[in-house]
Formats: sequence, C-alpha cells, structure tokens
Amino acid sequence: MTLEKVKLIPVDNEATKIEFMFNPNELKFSRSVNIEQSQGSRTKSGQNKTSFKHPNPYQLTISNIILDTYENSKGQQNVLEPLKPFTDAVAYVKEGKASAKRPPIYLFSWGANVYLRCFIKSCNFRLTMFLPDGTPVRAVVDLTLEQVDDSTPKPGQGTPNVSQGQRTSQGRPLLN
Repeated sequence: MTLEKVKLIPVDNEATKIEFMFNPNELKFSRSVNIEQSQGSRTKSGQNKTSFKHPNPYQLTISNIILDTYENSKGQQNVLEPLKPFTDAVAYVKEGKASAKRPPIYLFSWGANVYLRCFIKSCNFRLTMFLPDGTPVRAVVDLTLEQVDDSTPKPGQGTPNVSQGQRTSQGRPLLN
C-alpha cells in the first residue's frame, strides 16, 4: 500500500502547492463558539445572561511533519529548499516580494478527501540534522491551519481542479 501525500492546493494559483508525507493516527479538528455574558443582565435564577455570537472557524493542527533530504538522490541536500513553501505561506511572499495583503488560501486534501479551505495560521520548524559542513538536512514542522470562508473568487481566479477530492454536493470541502 502506498502512502498518499497531503496536498495544500493553492486556491488563487499564485502560491506554491505544498505536498508532504503524512500518516497520522487521527486528524484533530477544533472549533469553538464565541459568547458574551452581560455583567448587568441576569436570569430569574441570578445567572449572567449569555448571548451566543458566532462559531469560530475550524482549526487543524498537524505536528511532527518530517522533511528529510539526507539521502536525496537529486543531489539537493539543503532542507531549507523544501521548507520554503511553508515559510513563504506565513510571510505572504508573492514572487519574491512580501506584498500580498493576505496569506495564500489552500484546500487541505489528503487521499480522496478535501477537508478544509484554509490558510496556514502558524508554522513552526526545528532543524534537527546537519551535514559536517553545517548544511541542514532534516526539519520537523508543526502547522496550524485555519478555515476560511468560501467567498467568491476574483475574476480570472477559480477553485483549482481537485480531481480526486471528496466534496459535498455543493462542491465545498467536507468541513464548512
């Protein structure tokens, strides 16, 4: 059985597609609801009145993604190159310039499922293995993905063609 790579497919096609090997025991999504408790308003039993504001977006945290170039057959051993799409996504880098107004939007896809329309909210990495000359050859990456709305794309932009994505009948990712 072949392991499927996770794909972070850019929606606006200006960011770099991110792929990595991934074999977790579980995917843990989290979501909370914003509430407001009025200080002066009380129920008949004396409790603060609670106003439910809105649900917050889903978040998905992926830990311990290993990028390893130590035995790379293509000769490129510096792990900073495959790490670059991750770091660019949180730096709003667009064609070498940090000029974008928002981070790139991705579809989080793994196997036959498209789970989430999201952006990379945080990216943490550790360089954990080096060649004798100091070249980093292994990195461990932790990502936090946060759901974004399925707003209408700008003219000339569209949702990428995800040929094997499991979607709802409306064509949206599984978690909305």
